[in-house]
Amino acid sequence: MLGTLTEVFGDQIKRVIKTSKAPTVINEDNVYQEGDPNVLAILDEMVTHLMLPGSALVGKENLEELFEKAQNGKACLLLVEHYSNLDLSIVSYLARKAGGKGQEISDSLIAIGGIKLNEDSPVVAAFTGAYTKIVIYPSRSIQDLDPEKEKDEIARANSINRAAMKALIRHKYKGKLVLVFPSGTRYRAWEPDTKKGVREIDSYVRSFDYMCFVALNGELLHVQKTDMMNDAVSKDISTATVGSVINCNEFRDKAIAARAHEEDKKQVVADALMAELERMHIAAEAERQKLLK
Repeated sequence: MLGTLTEVFGDQIKRVIKTSKAPTVINEDNVYQEGDPNVLAILDEMVTHLMLPGSALVGKENLEELFEKAQNGKACLLLVEHYSNLDLSIVSYLARKAGGKGQEISDSLIAIGGIKLNEDSPVVAAFTGAYTKIVIYPSRSIQDLDPEKEKDEIARANSINRAAMKALIRHKYKGKLVLVFPSGTRYRAWEPDTKKGVREIDSYVRSFDYMCFVALNGELLHVQKTDMMNDAVSKDISTATVGSVINCNEFRDKAIAARAHEEDKKQVVADALMAELERMHIAAEAERQKLLK
């Protein structure tokens, strides 16, 4: 380990905070946020510093095929493993580094992000402002609210999510790749349930045409039990492995048919998504280990 994020990248953090214009309070008028290329350049510095030779996008042809479908008017998803707050940076950077249509693909990404990324910390808000995203109020956060005592917050949450849905509908057929983390949160080894898919991901699969899974291997930023600024930084070979293009409805139908006796179809689909990501992760890690020898 090189140290904490603050210790290793103190200068970059100061520059990001100074540069960023990301909102720290979300409402129905700012759920769609364009990425800031000035912040992106700083994040690229950090990723470049940490990635060892051998880091690469694997399955570039699959990503380009999905992008072509998006360009032809299809609604396309990228379902990505989630280990740290650098995951989106890794996918974006490796896509651009891969050449070909990588820059166009990176520019087309729209990430779905929870409201906490903007509101919990101005530093995190500044960092996530590098990428175009649609902000949602996660349903499990709404469930934690008291229906009697927090009526105003519930109303705000519903207003944000209605606006987010409109933004998603407005953009998903315009040549964009919508990037979603099916787990809804970063994986934390001491909380095994953080690797479980959230039920809401079924709604995305049901309303999109095609998707690719993306396994992430090699950790540059290690989640700690405190806040993001104390996450541990290390250098590593980092790979993003893109699976083949899949028809969303066919995948969903197959997943439900395999567990037809279960009532919670949404969770069945979420479980199937995470199982495929785990399968890809294990296979990709075996290949990555060969590079480390």
